[in-house]
Amino acid sequence: MQVITDPAACAATERFDSGSTNAGSVVTIGAYDGVHLGHQAVISEVKRLAAACGSRSAVVTFDRHPASVVRPESAPKLLTSLDQKIALLEATGVDTTVIVPFTTDRATESAEDFVNEVIVGCLNAKVVVVGADFHFGKDRRGNVELLRTIGAEAGFEVVGLELISVPGLEGKVSSTQIRHLVQSGDLREAARLLGRPYELHGTVIDGDKRGRTIGFPTANVSLPADACLPADGIYAARYARPDGEWLPAAVNLGRRPTFYDDQPYSLLEAFLIDFSGDLYGEPARVQFVERLRPEAKFDSLEALIEQMNRDVDNARDLLLG
Repeated sequence: MQVITDPAACAATERFDSGSTNAGSVVTIGAYDGVHLGHQAVISEVKRLAAACGSRSAVVTFDRHPASVVRPESAPKLLTSLDQKIALLEATGVDTTVIVPFTTDRATESAEDFVNEVIVGCLNAKVVVVGADFHFGKDRRGNVELLRTIGAEAGFEVVGLELISVPGLEGKVSSTQIRHLVQSGDLREAARLLGRPYELHGTVIDGDKRGRTIGFPTANVSLPADACLPADGIYAARYARPDGEWLPAAVNLGRRPTFYDDQPYSLLEAFLIDFSGDLYGEPARVQFVERLRPEAKFDSLEALIEQMNRDVDNARDLLLG
């Protein structure tokens, strides 16, 4: 997959001219947070249309969620980091992804200027595929109707899609819906809508090292501040090491109320089942499978250890059978 991170440079040097072997492009635009089954269905339609007209398939997305700039006080937590999103888009088989830096200047840009720079100037669009309720540009003035007006002059068609239903799933699929499922701890249903287990990516850092003193050494994973976190609790999970090895894990995500009364934020601690080794400083991928129980405060260290043993046994049974 070709990744373009500077639409202006693309317009000057990489434009998909109709005279080349790539007769323009079929383009979809959006935040694409999660790259869930609904997103994947839209991209499949983009690829189908591109193949039919001998064009490249392309996704235009952003280096951050636009809401983080436009309304940071209410911006959603993210299902995927930028690196995750790029990898997931590549897995769809789309030809090109344009990553548009979303700055304060971009937020005040007119819809017409955005289309002329990115959709026409860079991608030489022949077809633009968006949701029927899609809005973009300053004051959200850009919509399907405006795209069709611009397209009539610039030479591209516009396909406005309703929210796509996914076979086997009731209702529509949206990033908002999946965030709600993740934040409520329903990781199995979130995985159904994503088409894969939900993952958090981070780095193993030093913790308070209490776990090793009670027989449960954990990898403390530092997470991005804008990541969508599951509800506090104990989870059966899989942990990926940099070499691609996946290990079963029991994960505590929470504020450790047995030890702290005022922990201000949730921490992720992964106990890797039947593993011994040094993980400090390495990148980590934690793939959530199922919530085993809510986080709880215990009256004694002994009671906590007894419950942790049960949690590990439950996680082992669920993950390894």
